Amino acid sequence: MGEQGRTRPGGSARALNEVYDTALLDLDGVVYAGGEAVPYAVESLETARAGGMHLAYVTNNALRTPDAVARHLTELGVPAEAVDVITSAQAVARLIAEQVPAGSRVLVVGGEGLRVALRERGLEPVDSADDDPAAVVQGYGGLELTWGRLAEASYAVARGVPWFASNTDLTIPSARGISPGNGAAVEVVRITTGGVPQIAGKPLPPMHRETVLRTGAERPLVVGDRLDTDIEGAFNGGVDSLLVLTGVTDPAQLLRAEPRHRPTYVDADLRGLLTGQPEVESASSGDGLVCGGWTASVRDGALVIEGDGQQLDGLRALCAAAWTHAGDGAGSPEAGKALARLGW
Repeated sequence: MGEQGRTRPGGSARALNEVYDTALLDLDGVVYAGGEAVPYAVESLETARAGGMHLAYVTNNALRTPDAVARHLTELGVPAEAVDVITSAQAVARLIAEQVPAGSRVLVVGGEGLRVALRERGLEPVDSADDDPAAVVQGYGGLELTWGRLAEASYAVARGVPWFASNTDLTIPSARGISPGNGAAVEVVRITTGGVPQIAGKPLPPMHRETVLRTGAERPLVVGDRLDTDIEGAFNGGVDSLLVLTGVTDPAQLLRAEPRHRPTYVDADLRGLLTGQPEVESASSGDGLVCGGWTASVRDGALVIEGDGQQLDGLRALCAAAWTHAGDGAGSPEAGKALARLGW
């Protein structure tokens, strides 16, 4: 598992829900978007669960409590309990608790999910830099986050109070489009103070550790829509990953992925959990990489795709050609015509 520096997507003769015991699923852009279920998510997860796969929901969004997330999932038709949800708020609370005395005050710039996670670790959330906090923590606060809350964090960090962030995702998907994420708010405090926070969320090890501790997964598969959090987090944890194209990553970005952002598997949506994945092989002629009925290669500085077949097989072949060409680097040859040939 967790092949590093891959140059082509992986293949599996068996359905992924049979190969892996636990799916570590991102939420925004994977299971739901803007509060509504992503197409095919509900039925795919129901089938995977019925087949014996444990489903865990792993999110960098620290705003809502695990109870609230579980209720939302259940309302969408994806039965879940609080123990099935792992948040970056939980990961950062553990990180703080390991570095400050029990019962310490922590200045919170974020929502209820962060406060609940801190209390779970025996820490006391406070709202002001004048409350003598032992640490400052930032997590996504939703649209209600005010400039005054960022000022409180800045006052404390400027005094040398240890600073933590649940995650640094710059954006978060919403029903109306892409909106600023916690990383954008963290940048405000960084620019103001010159400080550097300790970060817990994906793709960093504290989040992976929190997930494994809470799920007991032995053969996990990370499922996500973001290269720089979900897929990189799997890379850092040495486990396999499935990228679904229902969120922020599009095919052009996937082709340009550097090694730590290259997923093991690629699929359109969560139906990919229920199927095998075709192998990408070298062409018998030695010129190009083949998946399904497609052959991809690099010619005169551009990706070329020839043949016919399933759209995703063509994308997998293009990934192999682009990643092989890039090696340990990032970027890809010009891909516009090849992607247009596949309908993207």
